[in-house]
Amino acid sequence: MAEEIVTHSAEETTAWGREFAARLKAPVLVLLTGDLGSGKTTLTKGIVSGLGAAREEDVTSPTFTLLHSYGENQVEKPVFHGDLYRIENFHDFETLGMEDLFSKPGVVILEWAERFPLPSPWPEMRIRLEHLGGDSRRISVL
Repeated sequence: MAEEIVTHSAEETTAWGREFAARLKAPVLVLLTGDLGSGKTTLTKGIVSGLGAAREEDVTSPTFTLLHSYGENQVEKPVFHGDLYRIENFHDFETLGMEDLFSKPGVVILEWAERFPLPSPWPEMRIRLEHLGGDSRRISVL
């Protein structure tokens, strides 16, 4: 069942992410799609903090590091936040070691999910974000 919400600020997007986190049961793969600036990292801040894995201000874009981990030592199910924007081919994906993420239950959030080359062994939740102008975003759970 598809769901759609429009937020009007970064704070609303983050707050919706915290609410959405309550629905997540590890293991799960959260696949985020949307153009640059559509709010993928902002939404992730809310999801990660809603899961109790890190404070919102500690969640940053993994564009250059490609993968961040949160809560590995303090929560039962770790959260991994990846960015596939710079992934060009399957070899690039393999060099990240992301397939190892599925070795123990957790929550994996991937930005630019359309570049994810593998079928997931876990349930998937797909979210599309769209920039509507100003600070407004449309969030669609597919």
